[in-house]
Amino acid sequence: MNEEQFSTRHFTSSPSLYRPSTDQDQLQAEATRPVHATGERALVLGGGGSAGNAWLIGVIAGLFEAGLDVTDADLIIGTSAGSTAAAQITGASPTQLFADILHAATQRRPRPAGAAGARVWAARETPVVDHLRRTGEIIAAAADPTDMRRKLGASAIELAAASDGSWPTRWRSTVAPRLPSQDWPQRPVLITAVDADTGEPVVFDRHSGVDLVDAVAASTSSGLPYGIGDSRFIDGGYRRSSENADLAAGYGRVLVLSPLGGRTRAPLEWGMDLATQAEELRTGGSRVETILPDSNSHHAFGSNMMDLSTRAPAARTGYDQGKASAGRLAEFWR
Repeated sequence: MNEEQFSTRHFTSSPSLYRPSTDQDQLQAEATRPVHATGERALVLGGGGSAGNAWLIGVIAGLFEAGLDVTDADLIIGTSAGSTAAAQITGASPTQLFADILHAATQRRPRPAGAAGARVWAARETPVVDHLRRTGEIIAAAADPTDMRRKLGASAIELAAASDGSWPTRWRSTVAPRLPSQDWPQRPVLITAVDADTGEPVVFDRHSGVDLVDAVAASTSSGLPYGIGDSRFIDGGYRRSSENADLAAGYGRVLVLSPLGGRTRAPLEWGMDLATQAEELRTGGSRVETILPDSNSHHAFGSNMMDLSTRAPAARTGYDQGKASAGRLAEFWR
């Protein structure tokens, strides 16, 4: 078993974060942890850019409209765009969040038309393409998950050294207005990230001594690293996957919403994919259900899930999926 296949939690100082300890400590903790000891129902919210966040809100709103409130989970795990969704659904109703997405779309300027508009849109997509190419090359060259995270962190730090240093401040000012509340909810919420300096996986919660806004900003920082105190962090999707469902180990029922459909950019033999995590959870005694984007949702996402114009279509298709899934999940969740 490698360090990606289990997760225990240990506090460190400045700031207080969950980090893995030695492999032996992790194995001992895993062997002694009782199933269901930490709660019954866990909701896992995966990453997937602007479109993925909107789809998550749509699915949860659709479930809610159909009579199934998954926001009452005993544990919520958020990664990248899912960390934003986790903070949002613990601070506002799914119905209001869904309405806000649709309303924002009516206030946004339409996509430019004609050849000139196409050039503008292509220019906006170039940073996303370059980012995917850069990180894809790093992942392909990595020897294992630990090496991958270290290399990704080092690359992000190198990019930061060539920047003007304003990214953390600007990113925080972008993230903060997206959250209905700046305070951590009282219920357990875990938000994932990766330490850019060491490559260590990190999990924030309300006991970590880190503001909720900073935790979400770290989890969603997929390009340059986001600084908190003396530490710098990159996207939580590099911890293990865009879902990090393994953090729900010990919960009786685990519902995973994955905008990226459980796919992984890492080699399959590393066991980073959602299917492997779900099997590990089931082996540990958990029941696991998933909601993955259907063909309509994939169409709504388009080719760039960071494109803000995809948010309303993604939310609507997610809402339809949520309503359609409520009956199937009613017995499982209740």
